[in-house]
Amino acid sequence: MSEMATISTFTGPISTVAHRLAQAWSRQQGTPGKSQQVFFNTLSVSFMNFYLECMGFETDIEASDSWNPVEQTLMDVADLLIKNLGKLECRPVLENAQFVYVPPEVQSNRIGYVAVEISASFQSAKLLGFVKEVSIDNLPINQLQPIDNLLQHLEFLELQTNQLLPQNWDLSHQNTVELQKWFENIFASGWSTIESILSTETAWQFRSGEEEVKKYVERAKLINFGIKANRGTVGIVVKVSHDENNCDEMKIIVELHPINHQEHLPDFLHVMILDEEGTAVMEAKAQKEHKKITLEFNATVGDNFSVKIALADVSIIENFAV
Repeated sequence: MSEMATISTFTGPISTVAHRLAQAWSRQQGTPGKSQQVFFNTLSVSFMNFYLECMGFETDIEASDSWNPVEQTLMDVADLLIKNLGKLECRPVLENAQFVYVPPEVQSNRIGYVAVEISASFQSAKLLGFVKEVSIDNLPINQLQPIDNLLQHLEFLELQTNQLLPQNWDLSHQNTVELQKWFENIFASGWSTIESILSTETAWQFRSGEEEVKKYVERAKLINFGIKANRGTVGIVVKVSHDENNCDEMKIIVELHPINHQEHLPDFLHVMILDEEGTAVMEAKAQKEHKKITLEFNATVGDNFSVKIALADVSIIENFAV
């Protein structure tokens, strides 16, 4: 729950018009399950539309598949078309849900995914958070980014659409992970336990060394490269420990692992450790049937470094403060 507390959300009422429309469309469905699905999808898209309009974004809800009676019946779809940018998927969840379900049919051709929590009374909703890409059907809610990051993402897309940014511009993560806080059990959003990211077998291997568990604080995160890199996804694990002889020195291990039951890392995956100037001081590339990449180094309290992970022509940067 400490991770969820850091996620900014937005709560508001669901309009009477949206509620009536959701009821009307749900009554047109052939089964109770489909009726409930359309009801919740309609409420979540309508609420998201209200929020984005308040934030100054131009939407076209009428042109969305979720507003098309034929598409509603054929698919489990909750998209909202944002003019000139693309479709945002607005997935409904119930109160206290731990996961948000994202059907395989909507895991592509989207500019992002938002979890919309519908209240038990169906009278209000809450935007729980956002991710740019999804590659699993059941996404843990504690991996969502703050809803404010959605607005930054949409603004970035607007700038890119208007050609105010180069098309190959790398969007680094805005937040810097403060590793010292990990020793206080304070973790940034998106950084989860090893077990929640990696396969059971891989996670068990971490647990097999009891002394190592005591020595290191460790966290993992999903890295999704999106459509440009054929939706490649890997898990990054970062382990940190204080030097036994000097508390200002920290040993850091960065590992990349395959996920989603894949046996090997994507071919030509490239990882670099960057210093404060952005210069690569360590690097490694995945070769054919490579199961893991490990980079180990030491850093001093006060240092900053970044991990740059590249696949195809897409790169993602995670920033860290020691």
